[in-house]
Amino acid sequence: MRKGTVLASAVLGLTGLMAVLTWRGPRLPSGTRQTIARVRGGPISGVIRGETGNARSGGVDIWYESIPPAGVEHGVVLLNASLGVSSLFWPPEFLRGLATAGYRVVRYDHRGTGGSSWMTDWSRKNPYSLIDMAGDAIAVLDELRIARAHVVGLSLGGFVAQEIAIAHPGRVHSLSLMSTSADPTDPSMPGPRTWQLIESAIKGLPQFRYRLLGGETNLVKELIAGLVAQGGDEPIDVEEWTKIVLYDLRERNGLNFRALCQHQAAVAVTRSRYPLLGTITAPTLVIHGKADVILPIEHGHRLAAAIPSARGLWLDDAGHPFPYPHMAQVIAAITRHLEAMDSDELDPDGQDHTNYK
Repeated sequence: MRKGTVLASAVLGLTGLMAVLTWRGPRLPSGTRQTIARVRGGPISGVIRGETGNARSGGVDIWYESIPPAGVEHGVVLLNASLGVSSLFWPPEFLRGLATAGYRVVRYDHRGTGGSSWMTDWSRKNPYSLIDMAGDAIAVLDELRIARAHVVGLSLGGFVAQEIAIAHPGRVHSLSLMSTSADPTDPSMPGPRTWQLIESAIKGLPQFRYRLLGGETNLVKELIAGLVAQGGDEPIDVEEWTKIVLYDLRERNGLNFRALCQHQAAVAVTRSRYPLLGTITAPTLVIHGKADVILPIEHGHRLAAAIPSARGLWLDDAGHPFPYPHMAQVIAAITRHLEAMDSDELDPDGQDHTNYK
């Protein structure tokens, strides 16, 4: 009986694996295969756009890039990326939008990712925290001699951005928080929605197929398939994204799966930020998708309500993944938020009272 059960499970598993490997999923943009082949055969350029270096943070090397603005510099934007993700994967149109608006863009790799130290001596008995990761960001600002920056954080990067604003208020000119929470483990808040997660996982099977097949071409297709699944009103620049993936694979060894566990552990060992949000003085914009199944929209609502100077932008068609659909709207909202710091829209109390909610 036991052998029969094991055999049946094995057959089901193999059947499922074959289904994943043969299911093509969403149609990739026309010419994707040819574009990938052409880019693979030539030099990879244009991925790194500015000055690069390493900042030292408590014995850890943190890689950064400082991208100059398109014209006169109005300020500095510090980007804090999501969980386990290299900073190379900030959408190019997002970087261009900020630079075109006159902002110097500083992006850095979280510890464990990209060009930063991969933390080979890490263990669950000796994890680092989100507070340590916020210290990495401050080390980058110190290395670049930047006194204050507009701080932007996505998902886990939003956790880090909050820690920066709490511990170093004088370094934060403004705060923009996307798809994030003050405490993702708060039992009073909705958790991931099971059926929607299952639906999302099914939609993501084609990406998993490309990951299983492996190789440069399939890993580029994995990313492109994810962008197609997310939707959006802008065409996907397959050539640009191909260069990013290939550069990451060839120059940085690609995705560090251990960093996913390390960053999750950092979240787990860090206390809730809800009791401290009232101390944040920086004008804050909270952006959250109404279709987010990882951190449901209630997390964004509570975050915006708890930060004294916060405004909210709630996106109808957006889930958790970035870039969101309608990125032009999001870029415009963020740049408006940054520009309001130096415009007549600021009331005498120093806060932006534009109603985004």
